[in-house]
Amino acid sequence: MKTSAAPARNPLAKDQDATNSHPVARLEPATMPWEDRPSQDHSVVWRHSLNPVIGRHHMPGVQGVYNSAVARFGDSFVGVFRLEKRDRFPHLHVGWSRDGLAWEIDPAPIKFAKGDPNSQADYAYDPRLCEIEGTYYITWCGGHNGPTISIAATRDFKTYERLENAFLPFNRNGVLFPRKIGGKYFMLSRPSDDGHTPFGDIYVSQSPDLCHWGMHRLVMRRGGGEVGQWWQRTKIGAGPIPIEIEDGWLMIYHGVMDTCNGFVYSMGAAILDREQPWRVLYRVNQHLLTPEADYEVFGHVPNVVFPCAALHDRASDRLAVYYGAADTSCCVAYAHLSELVEFVKKNSVLF
Repeated sequence: MKTSAAPARNPLAKDQDATNSHPVARLEPATMPWEDRPSQDHSVVWRHSLNPVIGRHHMPGVQGVYNSAVARFGDSFVGVFRLEKRDRFPHLHVGWSRDGLAWEIDPAPIKFAKGDPNSQADYAYDPRLCEIEGTYYITWCGGHNGPTISIAATRDFKTYERLENAFLPFNRNGVLFPRKIGGKYFMLSRPSDDGHTPFGDIYVSQSPDLCHWGMHRLVMRRGGGEVGQWWQRTKIGAGPIPIEIEDGWLMIYHGVMDTCNGFVYSMGAAILDREQPWRVLYRVNQHLLTPEADYEVFGHVPNVVFPCAALHDRASDRLAVYYGAADTSCCVAYAHLSELVEFVKKNSVLF
């Protein structure tokens, strides 16, 4: 793997020695974030009581941290964050946390070892983070004559290898599956346009090597008035890395409706076939979370709940979903994984 200059130091590794060993190897194992559902709340998904966990002014000169990715790394958690300063130009920054809630974010953007001499000037936003066979892959919406899906690989979050862009412009919401299926990598995406896309369906593509992508197949279309699903009638896009369950793959996604006052982004879920993930087995017939809290309704882009990452623990049946709120801050919501799966199966509509 290629190298890049000035790798970021993990601020959690306060006892690192000169050999620069695994940055969190000496820390006790961390548990994923969790809060029990409030007694008065009967929703299948509920909000963290101290949202947002990362506010708009998390660091000096920063005006927003949102639509970001989180994953386990060693005995702790790592994140790749969409961060905007006062020029509002989006970059990706790495961050570290012991509990998945309190984050230390590197003030310098990630530097990618690259082949394209112009790639460092590209915008980068809405990342996802997927571990496959010991390598962590970052996918994001990158500028390359318009928005498309960019990919980079790392094993240590110190050096990053920039891979070839997956697709032609225009495309957004590139989400890898966490393992190969039939010997191939799979990625969800939403073909789009060069602006604030007023349309969009979810597709899945296959690759033998994370470079050559093909066999693009429709997964599911946006909803509409004909099926009474106005909350997802304008466009849909994949969110966190799909979670493998007994029934197949749990895919959490965002659904968007157009209103007289702009778009509204909500959270939904579907279950895809394990071996043929373009086949939708179940798809929820109502949103799981919609902008209602002040930090979701008010911000740089009002009325946005945008899920990008999820942590789950099968032993405890716990699920923590990270989502961007109003394109301003990072928030967390919780669910019991088995309960959410049953909810999707019992409250499903196909279209």
